[in-house]
Amino acid sequence: MEWEKLGVVWQPAGEAEWAHTHATLPVVDASRPGEWRVYVSTRDAAGKSRIARLRVDLAGLSENQPPQVIAFDPQPVLELGPAGSFDDSGVMPSWLVNNGAEQRLYYIGWNVVGTVPYRLSIGMAVSRDGGESFERYATGPLIDRSLDEPFFATAPCVLQDGGQWRMWYISCTGWQLIHDRWEPSYHVKYAESPDGIRWRITGRSCVEAAHGEAIGRPCVFRRGAGYGMFYSYRSTTDYRTRPQQAYRLGYAESNDGLEWTRRDDAVGISMGDAGWDAEMMEYCWVQQQGAETYLLYNGNGFGKSGFGISRLKQA
Repeated sequence: MEWEKLGVVWQPAGEAEWAHTHATLPVVDASRPGEWRVYVSTRDAAGKSRIARLRVDLAGLSENQPPQVIAFDPQPVLELGPAGSFDDSGVMPSWLVNNGAEQRLYYIGWNVVGTVPYRLSIGMAVSRDGGESFERYATGPLIDRSLDEPFFATAPCVLQDGGQWRMWYISCTGWQLIHDRWEPSYHVKYAESPDGIRWRITGRSCVEAAHGEAIGRPCVFRRGAGYGMFYSYRSTTDYRTRPQQAYRLGYAESNDGLEWTRRDDAVGISMGDAGWDAEMMEYCWVQQQGAETYLLYNGNGFGKSGFGISRLKQA
């Protein structure tokens, strides 16, 4: 693979008090001709996250330009959860599934806790009006920490595949103190469901992490008869020696979606020499548009510099 960078799509510029900074974890709804609806996580001045939605005109893509944002929803797609709930400190988009007459937005719920900086869980919101509005499926999470996963479970990728619902998600293996801050280690695990709501946690690790490594939100897609997966990752060594340049994009392949081979050297894209993605790259989304394949991703500051787009070069 080799990707051609087209540039930044959007960075918040005071559109709303609740969208003060960041455009993290881009998730694309491509169901409307000629445009994308892109969901991102923004932050208010206190650092709390809400889900924002942009309308993006695709006309510029034919001229090797990033698509143009033509509208920003003035209200968040999803607000903070009620006090004491799993998402009362922040919500972030992770995956979108068109399921018949409804859309399902799987999202990350944040809690602030007293020892480590946060706890994360998996929630779901549902739209029954073509994506115009979303409401929580439930006040509680679909997946939370448990007997076998005691720290957190989060950041799902969800596919309907052969009559079955499949999820690849992030599971935390523990915390360590780095530069006087608690940082989590995590890797990619796998779950299955008959309905996309009640999940069977298999315990299977799909992309293992070395000691202290962190592997961010997986993006799984069909690749011929098998599967590909993009993700972001950092090592403890990276973080200890250059904490502002820790995350980069990685890639893995699988025949069945269960056994994966890491091929990080084949990802085909690297941090820029300068500018918005010169310090880190993370939280990517692969989007097919006609005959072209695009990669949306975050750069510096976990989305503080916005999100950008690259196009896969044709062989």
